[in-house]
Amino acid sequence: MDQKTLKQAVDLSKGDGRILVATSDAGGTPHLAAAGGLELLPDGRLGITAWFCPGTLENLGRNRGISLTVWDPVRDRGHQILGEAERVEELAVLDGYAPGREDFGTIPQVERMIVVRPQRALVFTRAPHSDREE
Repeated sequence: MDQKTLKQAVDLSKGDGRILVATSDAGGTPHLAAAGGLELLPDGRLGITAWFCPGTLENLGRNRGISLTVWDPVRDRGHQILGEAERVEELAVLDGYAPGREDFGTIPQVERMIVVRPQRALVFTRAPHSDREE
């Protein structure tokens, strides 16, 4: 996997880029979530962080395949990184109380990092394109 492309995706995520995380359950039903951060780890893996909803975590328990999309919609440029989620690490835990958020129902209580072993990187754009590897 080209480290230059991974670095470009991380840099884009820190600017105007949006980060989307796609997973699917064992039967193939897809699930899409937004993430808060993306970093290139020293071992070449990617770390993606968010207060992930239960659907993302349940899917990864049954199907380790994952797609990370980093996209700048204004300039319409981005990267889709396909890989395998190797592990999930807990980063922070709430105390169960969020003043003013009582009407929102159950919200995630743990911030997590999904560590991803990237396998392929594709161009991502709204414009016509082929799913060619970068």
